[in-house]
Amino acid sequence: MASLNLQGRPADRLDRGIDRLGLQLPADAPERLRAYLHELQKWNTAYNLTAIRDPQQMITRHLLDSLSLLPLIGDGPVLDVGSGAGLPGLVLAIARPDVAVTVLDSNGKKTRFMRHAVRALAMANVQVVEARCEAYRPAEPFLQILSRAFASLADFVDGTRSLLAPGGQWVAMKGKLEDAEVSALPPDCRVESIHRLQVPELNEDRHAVILSLREAP
Repeated sequence: MASLNLQGRPADRLDRGIDRLGLQLPADAPERLRAYLHELQKWNTAYNLTAIRDPQQMITRHLLDSLSLLPLIGDGPVLDVGSGAGLPGLVLAIARPDVAVTVLDSNGKKTRFMRHAVRALAMANVQVVEARCEAYRPAEPFLQILSRAFASLADFVDGTRSLLAPGGQWVAMKGKLEDAEVSALPPDCRVESIHRLQVPELNEDRHAVILSLREAP
């Protein structure tokens, strides 16, 4: 498994951020996260997977941002739609190797990178799917469906409702949350809770919106 040379401040930023988030990760998770970031940086030069190039900012805006969602993740199975380069799905899969995670994206270069990262890091708990969420037909539905800046809440719910298991949840990561976006949700969808995410060293609004289907009367 390749490892990114993040000696000094960048390596400290990841370790410090994990501590500030109060997370208890597997002992090998920080090194595996650095290895994932190493692969992302290598592929980014040719595939332009993310506009963020600086490794310190990638730790904050990709790794720590994704890890801030970890306390809200159940025992799976979990689907991450519009996963892009594997955010937050691959990061959460490293942090929770006991949870089955499916990462889905319709972009071929991004799914190629995710398959490479899964092989390079030997992530046995991850499945990579190249498809649009509306066309995806899994063998079993998911107890949690995640998105990170994927679409509006209404479009996220409408595009993935066939993939949600009975009693399941949507978990949408958002920046600034507008009341109008919440109000536009379909009438059979309810907001269970809204969590303000505190991402270490990121002075921006971050939220996680937990949604579910209303029970039929």
